[in-house]
Amino acid sequence: GDEEFVAGLAAKFGLPFFRASAEVGVGNLEQNARRARLDFFRGLPAERIALGHTLDDQAETVLFRLLRGSGLSGLAGILPVTAEGLIRPMLEVRREDVRGYLRDRGIAWREDSSNSSSKFARNRIRHGLLPELAREWNPQIAGALAHLADVAYEEEVWWAGEMARLEIPDFTGGWVELPVRLLAELPRAFQRRVIRHLIHKVKGSLRGIDYSHIEAVATLVVAAGGSARIALPGLTVVRSFDWLLLRTAAPVPPEAIAVHRAGRYAWPTLNPLIQLEIELEQQHPQACDTLELELRGWRAGDEYWPLGHQRTTKLKDLFQKARVPSWRRASWPIVTGKGKILWAKEFGPSSEDSGVAVQEIPV
Repeated sequence: GDEEFVAGLAAKFGLPFFRASAEVGVGNLEQNARRARLDFFRGLPAERIALGHTLDDQAETVLFRLLRGSGLSGLAGILPVTAEGLIRPMLEVRREDVRGYLRDRGIAWREDSSNSSSKFARNRIRHGLLPELAREWNPQIAGALAHLADVAYEEEVWWAGEMARLEIPDFTGGWVELPVRLLAELPRAFQRRVIRHLIHKVKGSLRGIDYSHIEAVATLVVAAGGSARIALPGLTVVRSFDWLLLRTAAPVPPEAIAVHRAGRYAWPTLNPLIQLEIELEQQHPQACDTLELELRGWRAGDEYWPLGHQRTTKLKDLFQKARVPSWRRASWPIVTGKGKILWAKEFGPSSEDSGVAVQEIPV
């Protein structure tokens, strides 16, 4: 019936009419339907989509989020303009004023039948809690909540500008690493916002994330060194020495590369891609074949005698001394010959004269 009404209204005014159907599945019906609507809007041939939310919708949203323990960003409520091109021109107009405007002009309208169902939390707020608050506490409660949303929204706009000035590393493939000091030096309020931003970017949403999760990460940041790991919904946060890693899945170590000739070899790491220039000294022209050269990542138990050191040393000990974060180690580039380490990134060549020279080339 709603669809037929809108189609008829569009035809009356000579406007194009678009429709779509979607399976909203099980679980949170309202949330699923909302996502389906947004997907539909994104596919429309329009620069802007005007929605009919009113001041009352704003008040209900703010109260709903307040009761769920939302932070200041959540209390900004329904945004008047979004990055996706949604606009809400009636956000400062009361719902009853809209109905009165239509009645005065004899214009028909439709009410969403689901709005009367008490099984939805928003409807219980709309028909029960808000009217009670208006009667018992503040007749202007809807306006007060909408004002709170406006204040919170302006705060968010200001914070967004501050965030833009902060040098946050680029995100790649569901993870980001950053120095702990970048967060530790910030005021707690700023910390929380940056943490939320990082989680949203890495995970793709803040679904399932609440205040306790943000605080757990903030506590990890100010901890006095060491290593720690916390699991959040859909996300893992790891602290190792002076670095913090947020990731959705454990990094997969790159496969070993057989080195059959001198030249440049690309090697993927959690840091940007690096290239290694592997050269052979003239007196060892057959080193590739005789040494069975291989470029690989670190393995537990790896050890060698770095040039300039007094003895054979485990790479794990070198990592500890150099304060290399734990997640970087599996992809740490190492060149071996017949299973013996000839070179390792940052720690240099082996004391043994192998005739192989390795140099890291900036990409």
